[in-house]
Amino acid sequence: MSPVKLTLLGVAAAIAVMVGSFIWFVATWDASKEEPITYISHTTLRGLA
Repeated sequence: MSPVKLTLLGVAAAIAVMVGSFIWFVATWDASKEEPITYISHTTLRGLA
C-alpha cells in the first residue's frame, strides 16, 4: 500500500472509532442519572458572585 492510502485508512479508522464511541455514548445515556447542565441552583450562583 502507498503511504497516502495508509494515511487515508488511518484517518477513516479514527473517524469510525469516534463515531462509534459517540453512538455508544448516546445509546447508553441515562438522563435520569444526570443533572441537566442548564440547571444552576441559587446557591451555585451565590457562590460565583
